[in-house]
Amino acid sequence: MKQALTALVLCCAALGSAFGQAQPPAAPGTTSAPSAPGVSATPAQPTGGIRGQNIFEVKPEASDDPNYLNQTNGERMRVQPGNNAPIWRQVGQGVTGYSSLPKSEAPEAGNLIQPSVQYPGSRYTTAGEAWRQVRNNWIIPYGAALLFVTLLALAIFYFTRGPIRLHGHETGRKIERFTPFERATHWSNAIAFVTLAISGIVMAFGKFFLLPWMGLTLFGWIAYALKNVHNFVGPLFVITTVFMVFTFIRDNLPRAGDLKWLARFGGLFGGREVPSHRFNAGEKVVFWGGVLFLGLFVIASGLFLDKLLPGFVYTRGEMQVAHMVHGIATLLMMAMIMGHIYIGTLGMTGAYKAMRTGYVDETWAREHHELWYDDIAAGKIPAQRSVPDGSVVPPVRPAISAEGKLS
Repeated sequence: MKQALTALVLCCAALGSAFGQAQPPAAPGTTSAPSAPGVSATPAQPTGGIRGQNIFEVKPEASDDPNYLNQTNGERMRVQPGNNAPIWRQVGQGVTGYSSLPKSEAPEAGNLIQPSVQYPGSRYTTAGEAWRQVRNNWIIPYGAALLFVTLLALAIFYFTRGPIRLHGHETGRKIERFTPFERATHWSNAIAFVTLAISGIVMAFGKFFLLPWMGLTLFGWIAYALKNVHNFVGPLFVITTVFMVFTFIRDNLPRAGDLKWLARFGGLFGGREVPSHRFNAGEKVVFWGGVLFLGLFVIASGLFLDKLLPGFVYTRGEMQVAHMVHGIATLLMMAMIMGHIYIGTLGMTGAYKAMRTGYVDETWAREHHELWYDDIAAGKIPAQRSVPDGSVVPPVRPAISAEGKLS
C-alpha cells in the first residue's frame, strides 16, 4: 500500500510538471495576467492599501481586548484590519481599494470617498460635500425665493391692474386660433410639466413646509410616490416637448416687430397693445427661452439622472453635476412658465378659452394680435384651419369690408 501511494504522488508530480505549476490565487488588491511561455510573470502591485477581510473570521473580537481603547495603529491593524487611522486617512484621500467589479462598468467601485473638487458656490472639499453645499446653500434657498418672488409679483400685478380685458364688444364671429392637434399637444405637455413641477417642489422643499405638520411617515410615503411619478412622467414630457417645438416653431420665428413689442412690454403697463402676429414677442421668449433652451437642459439632465442616455457609466460626480444643472434649469423654467400660465388664465380675458375650445372672437384677435388678424382679413391665413368635429359651434368666416378689414 505504501508503495502504491508513493507511485501515485510521483505520477501527480509528473502531471504537474507537464501542464505547468498552478499559481496560487491572487491576493485581494492585486491583479495578474497570463505570461508568455518561458517568461516569468511579475505580480502587479496592489491598487491601494486596503485589503478585504471577513470580519467574522477575525477572532477574538477586537473589542474583547481590555486594552482596546489604548491600542496603537499597528496593534489595531493586526486585530482589526481596515479600521485604523492610516487606512481611513487613505480612504479620505481617495485611495482605490480592491473590487471584483470590472473597471469599465464600475470605475468608482474601489473608492469610498470622492476626490476633492470645488463647484461654483462651494468650498474646495470632497465632491459629495461640495454638491451638498451647492444644493443646500444655493439651489434650495435661492430657488425657493425665485418662485416666491415670481408668484408674489404676479399676485400684486393682478390685484393692482386686473386682467387684460377687451375694449370692444364681441361680434360672435369666431376665428380658429388652435387646431385640435395643437391643443392636444399643448395640454399633454402642460399636464406633464405641472405634474413634474409639483412633484419636484415637494421633493425639494417638502421637508420645510409639509413635513412639520404632516409627519415623517405620511410625508415619506408621499415623497416616495411622487418620486416614482416624477420618473415615469419625465419621458412623457420629453416626447410632448418635441411635439411642441415642431408644432409651434414656424409661428414663433422672430420678426422685425418683435423688438418694438419687447421695448414697450407689449403695452402691458398702459397704452395701446403693440400689434403682433399669431404669437407676440413675449410668447416667443417663452417658447425659445423656456420651452426650447431651458427645456433642453431640463430634458438632457433629467434623462441622465434616469440613466436613460446610452454610452455613459453614470459616476457619482457626473450624477451630481447633472442634478445641479437639472435643479437650476427647472427652477428658471418654472418661474418663466408661471408668467405664461398667468397670462393664459387670469391675466387675459379669453386666453384660456382660446386654448380650451380653439376659437377666439374676431374682436379678441384684432385687439391682441392685430397683424395676425390682418393676415386673416387679407386671406393669407384661413379663419378656419381644421374641419369642425361637431363638438363646438362651427365658426363663421368674418366678413370682409371694402377696406379689407373684418366687419
